[in-house]
Amino acid sequence: MGKAYSNKIMQHGPWYQLFYGFNILFLTAVILVTAYPIYFVLIASFSDPAAMNANYGLMMLPKFPLSIRAYKIVLNHPLVLVSYKNTIVILVVGLLFNLSLSSLGAYFLTLNKSMWHKPIAMLILFSMYFSGGLVPMYLNVRSLGLMDTTWSLILPVAISTYNMLVMRSAFAAIPDSLVEAARLDGASHFRILTTVILPLTGAMMAVMVLYYGVSHWNAWFNASLFIQTPTKYPLQLVLRQVLILGQNAEFEASTDMGDAAQMSELIKYSLIIVSTVPILMLYPFLQRFFVKGVMVGALKG
Repeated sequence: MGKAYSNKIMQHGPWYQLFYGFNILFLTAVILVTAYPIYFVLIASFSDPAAMNANYGLMMLPKFPLSIRAYKIVLNHPLVLVSYKNTIVILVVGLLFNLSLSSLGAYFLTLNKSMWHKPIAMLILFSMYFSGGLVPMYLNVRSLGLMDTTWSLILPVAISTYNMLVMRSAFAAIPDSLVEAARLDGASHFRILTTVILPLTGAMMAVMVLYYGVSHWNAWFNASLFIQTPTKYPLQLVLRQVLILGQNAEFEASTDMGDAAQMSELIKYSLIIVSTVPILMLYPFLQRFFVKGVMVGALKG
């Protein structure tokens, strides 16, 4: 197949071949520039602390002897373990809310033909471009008594208008005859949604899991506004405090006074890897659904 594709390229003129070669070089450079910071953090996290502090610049191999001291410090720290648990709870419960509400909203926009359909659809579309802003959201969370609770990180982002509209496009691609057949059999709206529409849009649901899951895993801003108790922090807020605010004294306290400065950077690198690996492990399982799900959602607008 590769040889046949190469022959196809050679059939075109020299300008096309030149453009094709330039694209390969350019995209290769983009991949290297994008991937190297991740690679650097990975190999640096396993490097020897003294060697890392003595050498700066580009690094292609870890500094020997290899060390996992930074990982031991990070994984044995109680705040990291608690924040991991908090993030997983937010992720699981948030996904249940996201998928349930987005599915119900998309079902309404797809199959509802009442006189209120268009006005409600316009209001939903309006909310995607204009929102109340940060201050009203903060006041709502405070008035509902959600401050310093996990619900303050779930309910304000329980549904994404954009994702709901993408899901609505996937639902609209399902033939009307299938829905009508289910109605003739006496199926309720809930049964039509759960037994007809959702099974036929599995790829789209996988894409929604990826979209919402990454959003929950990377979220830290709302937590910085609504959460005051450190034991309720999500993982990304802990990561932000260590990387940006430099609040890593608790981690350095687990090391000897002599090498606390040497371990400081390695602790940061290790914490980045620890907070990134779980979401990277999710991608291979959902990647095969990604293109199909996005294409299904683009069939009808």
